[in-house]
Amino acid sequence: MLELHHVSKAYAEERQVLSNLTYTLKAGEYVAVMGESGVGKSTLLNLVAGLDTPDSGEVVIDGVVISKLNDDDATLLRRKTLGFIFQAFHILPHLTLKQNIALPLLLNNMPAHRIELMLAEVGLSGRGDHFPHQLSGGELQRVAIARALVHRPRLVLADEPTGNLDPDTAHDILQLIRTEIKKNGASGILVTHSHTAAATADAVLIMTKHGLRKAESVRSG
Repeated sequence: MLELHHVSKAYAEERQVLSNLTYTLKAGEYVAVMGESGVGKSTLLNLVAGLDTPDSGEVVIDGVVISKLNDDDATLLRRKTLGFIFQAFHILPHLTLKQNIALPLLLNNMPAHRIELMLAEVGLSGRGDHFPHQLSGGELQRVAIARALVHRPRLVLADEPTGNLDPDTAHDILQLIRTEIKKNGASGILVTHSHTAAATADAVLIMTKHGLRKAESVRSG
């Protein structure tokens, strides 16, 4: 599903974030990535999503090297294949909840019949005509998850999706993400500082300046 071949990335003042990173995520796998702040976890997700480009190496999704695509083709691959859950939500304030969730369907020329279903899945039935300013932070994150999953992406990327949420809401959201990934036969990468969040994944990867190493699973059942 996803292959990273000797991926390196540096930023201003020659700050090396990723160096010669190699990893393979198989179809159907859901992993959590943990590590110290600044080690490159969010950079990794941005490279996988094609939102940034590696200085060297290749990011391959379903046999396609993202960095070799032009902007239009990269955008099409991202729209069809990926679902990205941002920590900052990125919900469009001038659109209703239904309109926000519908965006991936419209961009992929898919029917809109899953919108109400996804609203129900995230516990927001009957609120599709509301606007983002009428929702709490936890509810906005639920909308972001519904939008990321409505088109049944094959690869879900979640960047600290519960970092600013209360424990009960965080628990519900983490279970929802896992359920949707597994139900749709997708793969997923969850970036988190939380051991509780990481426990919802199938396996935990620890990121250091030397790369990714597999930790003992922390799932409790």
